[in-house]
Amino acid sequence: MSEAAPEIERPEPVRPGPDRDDEAEHEFGVSSEFVNGVREKLEDGRIGEVEAAVSDLHAADLADLVEQIGPDHRGALIDILRPGFDAEIFAYLSPSLRDVVVDQLEPRELAAAVAELESDDAVDLIQDLDADQQREILENLPPETRALVEEGLTFPEYSAGRLMSRDLVSVPQFWTVGKTLDYLRTETDNLPEDFYDIFIVDPMHRVVGAVPLSRIMRQKRSVKVGDILTEDIRTVSATTDQEEVAFLFRQYGLVSAPVVDGAGRLLGVITVDDVVDVIDEEAEDDLLKLSGVPDTDIYRAVLDTTRSRFSWLFVNLLTAILASAVIAVFEGTIERIVALAVLMPIVASMGGNAGTQTLTVTVRALAMRELSEANALRVVAKEALVGTINGALFAVIIGLVAGLWFADPLLGIVIGSAMIINLFVAGLCGTLIPLGLARLKIDPAVASAVFLTTVTDVIGFFAFLGLAALILL
Repeated sequence: MSEAAPEIERPEPVRPGPDRDDEAEHEFGVSSEFVNGVREKLEDGRIGEVEAAVSDLHAADLADLVEQIGPDHRGALIDILRPGFDAEIFAYLSPSLRDVVVDQLEPRELAAAVAELESDDAVDLIQDLDADQQREILENLPPETRALVEEGLTFPEYSAGRLMSRDLVSVPQFWTVGKTLDYLRTETDNLPEDFYDIFIVDPMHRVVGAVPLSRIMRQKRSVKVGDILTEDIRTVSATTDQEEVAFLFRQYGLVSAPVVDGAGRLLGVITVDDVVDVIDEEAEDDLLKLSGVPDTDIYRAVLDTTRSRFSWLFVNLLTAILASAVIAVFEGTIERIVALAVLMPIVASMGGNAGTQTLTVTVRALAMRELSEANALRVVAKEALVGTINGALFAVIIGLVAGLWFADPLLGIVIGSAMIINLFVAGLCGTLIPLGLARLKIDPAVASAVFLTTVTDVIGFFAFLGLAALILL
């Protein structure tokens, strides 16, 4: 007889207070104890208890539970969620697991769930499916929802058109505040659940301004909305890249922005919650690219993960062979002075780490628009100087250590000089390489790391072994 599974407690947000221990951790979402409890109840077939435990969970917590429950129990959990499947789960679920959920739901069930999503979330879900799945879902959607989703899919991937929601509030500029308020109160079924700005349009449905909802609430009913609108409104073209949209929101502190077509006609709206997702996605993308990982693969199968990482590791193998070729040139020098083999990894490692520091700062500055042609020369000079100063400081340290270790002051001078050279090159190339790639319209996050590692290894080995051949032999 199996042991009784631990009682499942529904996760509750922690409310910090003055009496709360400062060292206590604030935990949101589902706890590991909750996940383990659900897993054990699934194993025991206590379906009713699982249904009760997950019935009041937020969609984000349900998504976390689906992700953490593991592949052996994920199917059973989805079957429990299936009768009243909350479509919002897709908005929080890892993209690599969406296919698993989609495959388990019938097209009609999936279409019913998609119909409950906002148009931007529906497009985000459907765009990642294969053509057959897209067709099956679209065929089962209500005509109005299907038209919006199909139009959204016509815009370029990662564009404002894919990102925008069609759920917005727009009124003519000749309306009064009173008429607008009456409209908001009576047309509740046709208005978005949450909105921040009311967009003012002309007879051609072109955006002429916006009025924050708070401003509407403070005005007299007789005031025309055209008299209180904000004319300096930032509109976004439907074809604008989502990175540009994120920069616009960050630069001007926007809460929402209208999306327009080529003629300036209002198509949709992008809100700050959409931009938070973009910023998170772009940051994750850059981090993965710097590590040579194509996408987040924590939920992928072993063979798929292995295959996706192989190509980048193969490139690194080629660069390592190049560095080894430099060492081979000085094979005779290393045979005569064995201490060189002991010390040379230090020079290469310090150069690689210093270069990675500079590279990280530079790639981030490029992504945040803090680094451009206007200040590039100053930044390059600064990073090269920082590398030189650090090189000199570490040259003194490693020079003394090497000189005392091998009882050879000249050896300390050699490794110290090589340290200065390599850290100078690391600082210089850590900025020049991503700047050059950006100038060539190549994402610096993709290729910078492998180029920089190659440069610091080759220069480090060449400087150390070359100086050793000149001074010690």
